[in-house]
Amino acid sequence: MSSPSRNTHKLNEILVEIFNDILKIEEKSLSNGPIKDLSITEIHTIDAIGMYEEKTMSEVAQELKITVGTLTTAINKLVKKEYVNRIRCEKDRRSVKISLTNKGKLVYRIHQKFHTDMIGSTIEGLTKEEEFLLISSLDKVNKFFKEKYKDL
Repeated sequence: MSSPSRNTHKLNEILVEIFNDILKIEEKSLSNGPIKDLSITEIHTIDAIGMYEEKTMSEVAQELKITVGTLTTAINKLVKKEYVNRIRCEKDRRSVKISLTNKGKLVYRIHQKFHTDMIGSTIEGLTKEEEFLLISSLDKVNKFFKEKYKDL
């Protein structure tokens, strides 16, 4: 096998840096705001619950790609911090749905704004063709990882 080209090395460097930076920047920018008591994992759990409807624990766990047991631990903390409501279904008392409190909805909106601002800054100044090329390229990278590592 031949050695990687200079472009391959640079692309790897950029992807690794972007991945690490987004996580650090997101955590730092959100922790400087009104939600200092939440980890980035808790914020992503709030994001997965969403704003508008009650969801089952299974639905949220599936979206986050974690077990219901792991989610239960996270939800217990978020209920205690008053970001999430837990609602036991009347018809089936074993079934539990979760939704965001007003405090949780505020976090959801702040997190969405962070992502909106990040994407706005990313595409600012790009032509429509450059924007399309960026989306197309990132979509290929995303599909590669999903296919290659789908069992993880």
